[in-house]
Amino acid sequence: MGLTLAEKIIKAHLLEGAMEPGSEITLKVDQTLTQDATGTMAFLEFEAMGIPTVKPSFCIQYVDHNLLQTDHKNMDDHLFLRTIAAKYGVYFSAPGNGISHFVHMERFTKPGQMLIGADSHTPTSAGSSMISIGAGGLDVSVAMATGKYTLRMPRIVGVKLTNQLKPWCTAKDVILEVLRRINVDGGTGKILEYFGPGVKTLSVEERSTIGNMGAETGATTSVFPSDERTKEYFAAEKREKDFIPLEADSNAEYANIIEIDLSKVEPLIACPYSPGNVKPVREVAGTEAQQVMIGSSTNSGYRDLMVGAKVLEKHLPSFETAFHIIPGSRQILETMNRDNGLAAYLRAGARIAEPSCNACIGMGNAPGTDVISVRTFPRNWEGRSGTEHDQVFLSSPETAVATYLKGKITDPRDLGIAYPKIVEPKEFVIDDRMIFAPRKGMEVHRGPNIKKLEVKKALEPTLSGKVVIKVGDDISTDHILPAGAEILPLRSNIPAISEYVFHQVDPGFPKRCKAMGGGFIIGGKNYGQGSSREHAAIAPMHLGIKAVIAKAFARIHKSNLINSGILPMEFSSNEDYREIDANDELEIQNVAQKIKEGASEFKVTNKTKNRTFSVKNDFSQRQRRILLEGGLLNYTKRMIA
Repeated sequence: MGLTLAEKIIKAHLLEGAMEPGSEITLKVDQTLTQDATGTMAFLEFEAMGIPTVKPSFCIQYVDHNLLQTDHKNMDDHLFLRTIAAKYGVYFSAPGNGISHFVHMERFTKPGQMLIGADSHTPTSAGSSMISIGAGGLDVSVAMATGKYTLRMPRIVGVKLTNQLKPWCTAKDVILEVLRRINVDGGTGKILEYFGPGVKTLSVEERSTIGNMGAETGATTSVFPSDERTKEYFAAEKREKDFIPLEADSNAEYANIIEIDLSKVEPLIACPYSPGNVKPVREVAGTEAQQVMIGSSTNSGYRDLMVGAKVLEKHLPSFETAFHIIPGSRQILETMNRDNGLAAYLRAGARIAEPSCNACIGMGNAPGTDVISVRTFPRNWEGRSGTEHDQVFLSSPETAVATYLKGKITDPRDLGIAYPKIVEPKEFVIDDRMIFAPRKGMEVHRGPNIKKLEVKKALEPTLSGKVVIKVGDDISTDHILPAGAEILPLRSNIPAISEYVFHQVDPGFPKRCKAMGGGFIIGGKNYGQGSSREHAAIAPMHLGIKAVIAKAFARIHKSNLINSGILPMEFSSNEDYREIDANDELEIQNVAQKIKEGASEFKVTNKTKNRTFSVKNDFSQRQRRILLEGGLLNYTKRMIA
């Protein structure tokens, strides 16, 4: 039996374990990626390990999430990141240079390599045939220190693409079709590997769009082969030396196969409040839209932006709808300017932002009250835009520009105009002057908002406390700890940011949690989906949360809870979820001893209701040691010592 492409890359990086789905494996890491929303904590954690320099061959810190700098906090953090990166051998991409995933795709991806990034959309690099995995900041810190990353071996699901997309149908519609089929948790524990004759019809940028939003399925990552289209892109980036051909063996076997006929893909749109709430555009066509946005970490490349520019050269809108363009990088801005793309947008009334993630995480450009906003972004959970009870739809750039032209959601096929032909550049405008190589001897800048790193003590013998909150299914890390202009600048100050835990769900949670002396969180299925932000685990840890009991967990958040010394446990029977209420007093006796002994099931006593129920876990031996130590930082420091 042959190997899939994902198996080939994993095998080449395998340090420990066997490539058996569900078993724990340790991989050699070639590259790491951090960004400003996760990087400050990641570097504080790395610093605490006492390692003089990073181990992987290439590590880079981007500043792309919060560029507003409304007071001293953000610039202080950016200066901290630039100086501490220089100290430890990490490259630094300055504010304004571009979004981490897009700049990384342009300048640093290498087929066949392993990338670990402190951002859930790290799988954007799948478009360049890398195994690129999003993880919590502490996991990335450990990878920076040791050159290793440990995870469960995923199952490899094949996505077979045939034929070719029709005009006005796009790569964004392809990944929305995947989401329509498997929803936001159907990729959990899996790698989505794309193959088949349809792959060659997609450019690297289009493949990266699919890889980026593959994260919304819960998948560990996605991967595409490295072929002539990859070679063309690398040549345009003047990186021919980084290209190598890669593909699955002809007799590779997949856990299962999803088949997509590209010629049958139609324009799709994700309706509020989930990337998985996908419908054909024609089903919601006619809905008035007062805001349209093209760009962010997905759909911010040359082709995506030039399609809109070409349409708007000849067809001007009424200007009644607000229109925003967010390029993926400074390189894209310069290349569009060379090719007359920017002028078309300016004449069409577009507001052109600096390359950043700002609006995607509620850092500016928030929609007004009861405003419909159509965006090419990857996520649309309630309130993520910065407006409570927002109405955000996710679409392709083609659907977005059609919506801008008509002032209402419009299937671009119904515009009645010719589909513009976009030719990929033979050469991009390349300027790496805003990427700084490490320099020894720089003094680390520490602003007053950067507080001392907090570390949890060893696991208590018995866990007891009240249920501080009970939540439903598909709770995201945005629900647990939102971003936004008010909250994100506090990322280096855990006591301050902890005051916003469950801010949109239950604003009284932090005060109640402290009054109770901590306790338990009860969750539904897919608890912790979305962003890799470890603050959604660290802040509850600071407030005294001891365990989270849920129907099922999203991969990254489950790891972050373990890394923070919080027990993530699942109901043995989902019926028991119904029997628990907020304020119930729970107790798990001898939990530390049972974890040490390898127990996979615990009895939980609900003292308030005088009943007992079972919870289960699938902790590896390594994860058990991490929990007993009080978290991954304690465990890693002990292992290094």
